[in-house]
Amino acid sequence: MEHIDHILIVDDDRDIRSLIADYLQKAGLRTSVAASGKQMRAMLAGMPVDLIVLDIMMPGDDGLALCRELRSGPNKTIPVLMLTARGEDTDRIVGLEMGADDYLVKPFVARELLARIKAILRRARMLPPNLQVTEAGRLLAFGDWHLDTSARHLLDNDGLAVALSGAEYRLLRVFLDHPQRVLNRDQLLNFTQGRDAELFERSIDLLVSRLRQRLNDDARDPAYIKTVRSEGYVFAMPVAIKEAQV
Repeated sequence: MEHIDHILIVDDDRDIRSLIADYLQKAGLRTSVAASGKQMRAMLAGMPVDLIVLDIMMPGDDGLALCRELRSGPNKTIPVLMLTARGEDTDRIVGLEMGADDYLVKPFVARELLARIKAILRRARMLPPNLQVTEAGRLLAFGDWHLDTSARHLLDNDGLAVALSGAEYRLLRVFLDHPQRVLNRDQLLNFTQGRDAELFERSIDLLVSRLRQRLNDDARDPAYIKTVRSEGYVFAMPVAIKEAQV
């Protein structure tokens, strides 16, 4: 049976919820709606969701807080597209820092929303060829960390998992597959977001910053991801492949 993608729309504006839901349903997607963080949690507990469209400006738990909650909980791998108010650059930047996969500014054209949803779902399901996981049950070891490429878990020396968003995982895989090689921002953007992504000049820098935080890497003197002035970034730590323990 063909899988129909299920989109959860979280917005306190009933008209916007209905508009998005109706358009996506006509495009062949399954939709559910939630007016608050409480309703979102209840729906996530009761059904699988492929992507969340999340508005930033909501009473109570706003979209930024909900995105942070998603990225640290059992639903951390669900892609999130955030809706932001026009001109709120800070919200967009913070949204990306919290782990959102993309953003769209209100007012928006429904056709563009659909295109972005499809692009995010493609990126979530299909890594670039050089990132395809063929080493089932392997760990990529570097410094004080291991990346389990089957479970997509970042593990510290004590075996504790650190949550990674989809974009963070893809970026880390790029670096681990190309250690000690300078990669420019265009290469990183293409590897992690695909050719159909809108170029956001700070998106890669923000993603690198988030990944450094996950690795406890001091941005002023990083041991893992170093900045190469006027060129890009280099993963400075050697990488080894180990067998995963069953």
